[in-house]
Amino acid sequence: MMGRMDVNEVLLPGVGLRYEIPVADGGLLGVVARRDGEFELMLADDDPDEPRPLLRLRRDEADALAGILGAPRIAERFADLTREVPGLQAGQVEVPEGPYGGRPLGQTRARTLTGASIVAIVRGEEVIPSPGPETVLAAGDVLVVIGTADGIAAVERLVAG
Repeated sequence: MMGRMDVNEVLLPGVGLRYEIPVADGGLLGVVARRDGEFELMLADDDPDEPRPLLRLRRDEADALAGILGAPRIAERFADLTREVPGLQAGQVEVPEGPYGGRPLGQTRARTLTGASIVAIVRGEEVIPSPGPETVLAAGDVLVVIGTADGIAAVERLVAG
């Protein structure tokens, strides 16, 4: 059985996160998770600061690939990230029976009204990373929220009605 591989995470201010994975030939595979929901795959032979672009994926393409390769523990990863950025926190907000169950995420206007971002939805055993405004919420969903403590609390009040 293979051991767990170390993945280096690098915050790219204003862009997103870069994940670096060592590969067997000595290079690094880079995955940039952009704030706009797109992903870039890159390969660096020697210097991780000079990677060669391989592929750019739209959100739906990245979601399909993640389903094939296995979804990451996104909530834990974002929680780790927030420890590195002062004032930023990760929170989990459960969607109750209420005004937003069965309605698209975009109708909450959560980012506009609270300043916090919903970066994933946990629905049972399924993780929906980078949900779009068209993603329909269900009672019992757990929203993974990144923002200030006040912003996360505001999302909780918002979805409760």
